[in-house]
Amino acid sequence: MNEATLERPWLKAYPAGVPADIDAAQYASLGALMEESFKKYGERVAYSFMGRDFTFAQVDRRSQALAAYLQGLGLVKGERVALMMPNVPQYPMAVAAILRAGYVVVNVNPLYTPRELEHQLKDSGARAIVIIENFAHTLEQCIASTPIKHVVLCAMGDQLGLLKGWLVNYVVRHVKKLVPPFNLPNTVRFNDALAQGRRASFRRVDIKPDDIAVLQYTGGTTGVSKGAVLLHRNVVANVLQAEAWNRPAMDKVPADVQPVFVCALPLYHVFAFTINMMLAMRTGAKNILIPNPRDLAAVLKELTHHKVHTFPAVNTLFNGLARHPDFGKVDWSQLKISVGGGSAVQGAVAKLWLEKTGCAICEGYGLSETSPSVSCNPTDSQVFTGSIGLPISSTWFKLLDDEGREVAPGQPGEIAIKGPQVMAGYWQRPDETSKVMTPDGYLKSGDIGVMDEKGFFRIVDRKKDMVLVSGFNVYPNEVEDVVSKMDGVHECACVGVPDEKTSEAVKLVIVKRNPDLSEAQVRAYCKENLTGYKQPKVVEFRADLPKSPVGKILRRELRDKK
Repeated sequence: MNEATLERPWLKAYPAGVPADIDAAQYASLGALMEESFKKYGERVAYSFMGRDFTFAQVDRRSQALAAYLQGLGLVKGERVALMMPNVPQYPMAVAAILRAGYVVVNVNPLYTPRELEHQLKDSGARAIVIIENFAHTLEQCIASTPIKHVVLCAMGDQLGLLKGWLVNYVVRHVKKLVPPFNLPNTVRFNDALAQGRRASFRRVDIKPDDIAVLQYTGGTTGVSKGAVLLHRNVVANVLQAEAWNRPAMDKVPADVQPVFVCALPLYHVFAFTINMMLAMRTGAKNILIPNPRDLAAVLKELTHHKVHTFPAVNTLFNGLARHPDFGKVDWSQLKISVGGGSAVQGAVAKLWLEKTGCAICEGYGLSETSPSVSCNPTDSQVFTGSIGLPISSTWFKLLDDEGREVAPGQPGEIAIKGPQVMAGYWQRPDETSKVMTPDGYLKSGDIGVMDEKGFFRIVDRKKDMVLVSGFNVYPNEVEDVVSKMDGVHECACVGVPDEKTSEAVKLVIVKRNPDLSEAQVRAYCKENLTGYKQPKVVEFRADLPKSPVGKILRRELRDKK
């Protein structure tokens, strides 16, 4: 049956002005989308970084020069080019260069170990990499075992002008000592590559919607890291879906005011790649680039210089910022959208954020495999629902049992997703692709969800994170949400650990806000708020929780440490 004829009960709950479907065919490629914006918004600020502004026209010229340089290396259409940087201006310039030249972006986590980096470079077949010098020592240790032939080396201050750039680089290298010694012969500095590219001519490339735009590697929590193949039409569709979904809130920004996004999530992560970089490009918005979101004081200091409209973040960042003593120094009065993604937003954090900003966290949901957004709460909502919202425009959800059959209404099942943003498959892994794609073209997410009578979906948890206590399912998100509301708890995480009597037992790890918080108090609180089999058998206090660079709590690390 054609998807367009299938009932989508959630459409009745759509805010006014949000379409049921979008037209993803209006751009042949991300390059076409970007080039339209370069012309339309040329004199507007596209990026703000360390007090320096970069206009759309400047990003256009520099990306075109870098594209010409890459073409001069002999790279042909479809070649993979890796990017290994934090949020610095060179990142979006390089992305635009790679895509306009017909190459494929391979986003690399700059905190990778040599082993992880080697795997991704070999798996993707990347022949060129643009990397910041802070992590060059990592590349040095594995480059001989990879296909990399060309290295463009960046420094933090490259784009900040002669004097400020020199000062920033001096501090990064010699005061903060953030650049370990490395030896990478035959590299080209970013600014030198631009200079060479300006002397060459950029050759336009015919890029089709079904050409590959990005290899977005999954976290590898279920095995070896795999590259999700995102086509130009996949990411274009998701940009247009996000734009349509955000319209009810963003229409409140006066027409003569430029929208401002906070880009604190790393651009190598698909959430920021699409929702910050590409959506801002499409809408002519300014991105405030935050190179280190863990330095909360520096983040807040930077934000005091701006009036912010959109803030995509994860639960841990919302929580850390809202509790920081400098939070009140930022003018939050213009904040229209606070998008929560990456992991579940906890009710206690959402309540605090709403109290302090007046802008409810609008939780969404997505995957690397879906470019990433597939559902979101209405952006004009004034309450935090605790759900992942409604499937966005042109998106279909089904809930499946272990045999792949749809479950009865109101029953939990694995969320399966269909839409124009769903990947073409895993890079050179037809076997892995077949495990997650259904015969009728739905992507199985690995997440267990429930739909209510209005079409809102709630994640109960990931299949692999579920704790089975004497045959009863315990969902860590529920336990964490309850415990996070307890006075004295800063953060918490719940995992399953082996147990002789019950097969598995609940282990609760807590970071205290109040040093006097005791295990007895925690157990009494859990007894009051959780049924017997959901209560923790093990309670552990720690100074912090292990997290990914994006801010996700790494439950597997807690599970591995008894």
